[in-house]
Parts: sequence; structure tokens; C-alpha cells
Amino acid sequence: MKTFKVEIIESLSRIVEIEANTKDEAISIVNEKYKNEEIVLDYNDFKYAAIESLEDNIEIK
Repeated sequence: MKTFKVEIIESLSRIVEIEANTKDEAISIVNEKYKNEEIVLDYNDFKYAAIESLEDNIEIK
């Protein structure tokens, strides 16, 4: 039996509205909220999944 590496890629995405003085400030606020787990993406934010083989299915020895 051969062994292959297969990668699973999953994408989650959410648009949040933030009040701020500038775009950079809004990004900073969202970044901080995300780091502090005030914004947590879950299955409701699912966008797509892909499954791909790595290394063109080169056999792992």
C-alpha cells in the first residue's frame, strides 16, 4: 500500500462593521478584537473547502 500527502484547505470569512476615524484604525481595531477572541469565526462563516494532493502524488517511502 502506498502513502500520499493530501492537503485539506478550509476558508472562513466574515465582514464586520467597525466605527473608526480611518481605514487603518478600523483594521487595527478588528485585528485587536480578533487576537483577543472577541471575534471568533465558526461554521457559519464557512466559504469553501478544497482537498488537493501534494507533490503530484509522489509516493512517501
